[in-house]
Amino acid sequence: MEQQKQLLEEIRELRFQLEEAQETINAIRTGQVDALVVKDVDGHQLYTLKTADQTYRVFIERMSEGAVTINHDGVILYCNTRFAEMVATPLEKVIGSLLSSFVPAESQDILKHVIKSSWDEDCREEIILKYGGGNDMHCLFSCNTIELDSGTALSIIITDLSVLKETERQLQVRNEQLEESRANAEKLNNSLEATVQERTHDLLISREHFKLLTNNILQMTWTNLPDGTVNSHNQPWYDYTGLSPEDTGNTEWGKVIHPEDVQLTIEKFKASLISGEMFELENRYRRHDGVYRWHLNRSRPLKNAKGEIIFWVGTATDIEEQKREMDRKDEFIGIASHELKTPLTSLKGYLQLIDAYKKAEIPAPVKQYIAKAGVSINKLQILINDLLDVSKIKAGRLEYTLEDVNLTELINQSTDNSLHVYPSYVFLNNSADTYIVKGNAERLEQVFMNFISNAVKYSQVNKTVIIKTEKLGNNVRVSVTDSGIGLSKDQSSRIFERFYRVEDKKNMTSGLGMGLYISHQIITNHHGTIGVDSEPGKGSTFYFELPLV
Repeated sequence: MEQQKQLLEEIRELRFQLEEAQETINAIRTGQVDALVVKDVDGHQLYTLKTADQTYRVFIERMSEGAVTINHDGVILYCNTRFAEMVATPLEKVIGSLLSSFVPAESQDILKHVIKSSWDEDCREEIILKYGGGNDMHCLFSCNTIELDSGTALSIIITDLSVLKETERQLQVRNEQLEESRANAEKLNNSLEATVQERTHDLLISREHFKLLTNNILQMTWTNLPDGTVNSHNQPWYDYTGLSPEDTGNTEWGKVIHPEDVQLTIEKFKASLISGEMFELENRYRRHDGVYRWHLNRSRPLKNAKGEIIFWVGTATDIEEQKREMDRKDEFIGIASHELKTPLTSLKGYLQLIDAYKKAEIPAPVKQYIAKAGVSINKLQILINDLLDVSKIKAGRLEYTLEDVNLTELINQSTDNSLHVYPSYVFLNNSADTYIVKGNAERLEQVFMNFISNAVKYSQVNKTVIIKTEKLGNNVRVSVTDSGIGLSKDQSSRIFERFYRVEDKKNMTSGLGMGLYISHQIITNHHGTIGVDSEPGKGSTFYFELPLV
């Protein structure tokens, strides 16, 4: 027990001495003392800095750089807290250690040389400092001698250059990247120059090929700038018109186009310039000998990736012979339809007389044959009437009286008739309000029944037809919608042309393609519009619009 008490007493004494030493160290670090008296074998010794004061030590302690004082043997006599943090070593373990122990092997020789030189003159050098965490840091050692009471010592201020080195490294990387980019840009520029030269050469060849091609075709061609200004013609143009390049420009239309066609040509071309849609028109061009010949004019816009028009390419195709053949065809149709109408009327009358014969009983098969013959005669009569209408349209003689027509009532009656004519179809009539238009009831019924006939003809599977009458502004629209084969964009643009028929291999249909052409002319004469909205495989909606009274 006595021994244990003695040990406890020694522990208390040592703990007191340790606390006293710690207080002394803190007092020195914080500048609370200017000197320290230490007892050694030679007696009491006074340790103090020659010019030290409290303010100086506080300044050293709070520096962002490391501060170290060493003797001639390289032993650290003093260091501030920052240096201890830089080497990641407790302060009490740093003081009394060799400075070289905190420098890696590759920097030992430099450190020795710097310390040796610094005793004679101030020196500065970059030296790597070990970091206890494992990452060494580049530092700047600034060395100069100081006089202490105990003799001369070497003061070293150590500045961490890690941020500066990292900045230099990044700057070097950026410079290397910049140099690489400059080299790539120069390489790309050289490549672009070569490409431009090659493309320029190819463009010259393409232009010559284009000129050779356009100058050796039968069609007249030209190009326009986006504003419509003509900037080139091919050789056939000059050969046909007899004009020279000096005579040709935007004013040549009045010189080469028939006076009756000039105004319409200008109006339609200006409309195309505004809309950006293809220009198409038939007009007459004056040949160099003064003869006018019919031509089909087409001009298409060439657009860039943004949809902006770069220029227009126009062509004029001589259709004089086709026009003459069409006139002869129309003349034949007119004569043939007139010649067929008289015997057809007589045939229809004879069949009616046979059907009404009462003196003897007509056998049932004969009556059946008479009924079938009557259906065929009605179809033939409709066909002949269409041919006659086409002839009248071409001759400008499709005339009829106009009066107030209850369009809703006309549509309702026509729909009821359709139920009897096409009993296997369902007609949904969505016409309720009363709409009055100025028109010819017989002709408007002809247009509507033509829509019904086409809906039935091209929708053999889904047999529901929707009829709708509605007000749109100051107009009334009548539409007929089916769920049939539909029309492509090209078919929709041509469906109202004369003799145009939609070919459907699955559902072969009869007709000459005149019904919609006649309908178009009838609605135009009524100062209305006619059109179609369609998509292949999803059906079509044919409609016409007329101004309300």
